Amino acid sequence: MRLIDRTLSVPLSPIANAYAHLARRTSTKRLLDMSQAAPSYPTAPVIADRVAEVALSPEGGRYAPSPGLPDLRSALADELTRDHRLTAARVSADNVQITAGCNQAFCATVSALAQVDDEIIVPVPYYFNHDMWLKLEGIVPRYLRTDDRQLPSVEEAARLITDRTRAIVLVSPGNPTGAIVPRSTIEAFSDLAESAGIVLILDETYRNFRGTDEPSHQLYARPNWPETLVTLHSFSKDLAIPGYRVGAIVGGPDLLAEALKILDCVAICAPRIGQEAALTGLLRAGDWRRAQAARIGTRLESFRSAMADEPGGFQLASSGAFFGWVHHPFEGQSADEVVERLILRHDILAIPGTAFTTTDEGWLRFSFANLDPEDFHLLAMRLGEAGN
Repeated sequence: MRLIDRTLSVPLSPIANAYAHLARRTSTKRLLDMSQAAPSYPTAPVIADRVAEVALSPEGGRYAPSPGLPDLRSALADELTRDHRLTAARVSADNVQITAGCNQAFCATVSALAQVDDEIIVPVPYYFNHDMWLKLEGIVPRYLRTDDRQLPSVEEAARLITDRTRAIVLVSPGNPTGAIVPRSTIEAFSDLAESAGIVLILDETYRNFRGTDEPSHQLYARPNWPETLVTLHSFSKDLAIPGYRVGAIVGGPDLLAEALKILDCVAICAPRIGQEAALTGLLRAGDWRRAQAARIGTRLESFRSAMADEPGGFQLASSGAFFGWVHHPFEGQSADEVVERLILRHDILAIPGTAFTTTDEGWLRFSFANLDPEDFHLLAMRLGEAGN
């Protein structure tokens, strides 16, 4: 069978590669699994009850409308309008396209905006699936180095723009770093995109895990926002329904019309049962959502405390939402070798930083949200042993 070089040149998901080491693990100790950013707690009972109700209904297994359930599109538009404290309804249901997860939202958006040899600016560290999709589509990622706080520079981004640039991508809070891009910086990036005639793609998968109710930006208040801004959203973490695969693109009608063509070919529609779960979560699980966000906030503080003394020489550079961006102490060892060592000798599963960067500079991603409260002391102890 002949396969295309472009696909063959893109490596497998780093999560799958990290899990491959588990087959060689002989320890009977409990594994501290910090590989994947998935909630460890079950979804809200009110959502689970609705899922069961839909599954038993005559329409439960049927297609949903390709743009998404109208009530879900309206509910998300209303929430964004409310959360961004808009005095007028600047986000409407017509600005919302429901997708089968936020990854699909990114893929459809990018494929509607750019073609082979076009360029899209992505800050480094990047979310690995973003980089993978650009390369699979033959789109050139232009890498924007971030500073010591893992934040991107508008001035540096401006120097990367060419006549082939179609968009700038920001993820806030960041995956893998957890870094939150300040509102002023997000808005400055939007100004840059508008002046350059390109689009700002803002992935806000972890928007509700910022530890504040302050708006992440006020771009929706701008009358022309649908011409220059696309925001991407996930219900997976917020509602603990990653397996139901439901996310959203929020943007202008021209973009959504083109993205819908792509989505119609790859999925037809997001799963109805996931959409019903998301709608129930938006309308009826507000207190539960706030409690889970507070739970993750407590985990974050515990993680920061565990890393404060740099156990074993592991240095926490940034953290937030579900993630910690950690520098390992082993000079001359690749990040992949360190990940293997942590799994096989110290019962810690993390992801090598090389999944998110173009070079190996000694980074690891820790997804601490899966840990139980008593695990953070254990993590510090095991890291201390690993560094000795």
